[in-house]
Amino acid sequence: MRAAVAQRQPARMIGGSSATLSTDMSRVGARVAVVGIGVVGPEAIGVERFREKLRSGSTAIEEVTRFDTSLLNAHRGAFVKDFSPRDYIPASKIRRMNNLSRMAVAAMRLCLDDAGLDEPLPGSRQCGVSMGTTFGPVQTSVEYLREYVEKGAALAPPQLFAESVANAPGSHIAIEFGLEGFNLTFTQRESSAISALMYAASQIVKGTVGAAITGGVEEMNDITFSVLDRIGALAHPSGDRDEAARPFDHRRNGMVVGEGGAILLLRASDNTDTPKGKVYGYLSGFGIAKDPTASISNWGISAASLVRAMAHAISDAGILPQDIDAVWASANSTVACDALERIALQDFFNENIPPVVATKGYFGEYAAAGGLQIASALLAMQQQELFPSVGFERGDPGTDLPIVVERRPAHLRHILVNSLSAGGGMVSAVISRSADD
Repeated sequence: MRAAVAQRQPARMIGGSSATLSTDMSRVGARVAVVGIGVVGPEAIGVERFREKLRSGSTAIEEVTRFDTSLLNAHRGAFVKDFSPRDYIPASKIRRMNNLSRMAVAAMRLCLDDAGLDEPLPGSRQCGVSMGTTFGPVQTSVEYLREYVEKGAALAPPQLFAESVANAPGSHIAIEFGLEGFNLTFTQRESSAISALMYAASQIVKGTVGAAITGGVEEMNDITFSVLDRIGALAHPSGDRDEAARPFDHRRNGMVVGEGGAILLLRASDNTDTPKGKVYGYLSGFGIAKDPTASISNWGISAASLVRAMAHAISDAGILPQDIDAVWASANSTVACDALERIALQDFFNENIPPVVATKGYFGEYAAAGGLQIASALLAMQQQELFPSVGFERGDPGTDLPIVVERRPAHLRHILVNSLSAGGGMVSAVISRSADD
């Protein structure tokens, strides 16, 4: 991975972008391997059920039953069910965690099980944690404030206050598994998980740690759902259109929200030995950009900004645009976001747009803060197949993108993953099949 460091000659590193990571690299030309995946998602507990769900081409979105939506315009979402924290966390510790942290710690345990490990880097605690979350533990904050108002500051439970911070899930992972490396949490809206991924990978390339835990976690509650509904962000029934997530489709009218946790275990490319001996793929390049035309709560119109992010990621990976075999799109079924990404793909690839996969029709937006999108791209790379883009039938009039609508085998060497966040944040990543191709 490649980027300029200050005014020195370009060095290969994670994070080549318009916001360069200024750091001295200890591993030149390294790529970062993903050797484990843990998922706590809607209709998908564990990586195998997650894979099956993606291959099925069926959505996990359904009517909301967790809270009352009768006074709202939107009534559907993708929620985690049939999840028993006691299967993954000692009972004595569960009560000290909020639900967000429980999903994160459970996904972490599933990730290690997937890699066949008891600890991320056997014999060493120098493993970092980099997590992403869009909203954090909103429900815990609500519960604490309710206790504060009803009982006063002296009697409000201090444990609830400690659990109300966004970095609680990452902290619990470090405590539970004895990890002593860096511990950060990113809140970059829809791009939170991929931002966390970029930082974790950069630290492995630097040699700061030998392994890193990264991913995202998100939960949905009535407050978050109702706020998104009130500002008009959510899909809703309209005329003869039912409420659904329709990435890139001409009938789209808003996102459908999802929740869950996704954890990845990263290792340097020269340290991929695990009992199960598998590598899902290699993180080979990142690019970031800012769309100055975006408002604080919406997407803008600067396709050139996303083009820059994609170009930086591909250059950082040391490859060319024609080497990209598929695009994992950010498309979340909102009119503005999907149109912006479509224009950027057309501008960047011209007539040679690779197959485009949009996964948010399965699990909605925000699911694991975007972590499920990344995990699905890694599974596609390992399986060498493309998953259907659930919810897509026909694009906007006069547009044409090669959207994948049926599962099919594919020769995948490099996948480009895009993530756009409201407010103008843009992150692109390249996942490669090999450590050096």
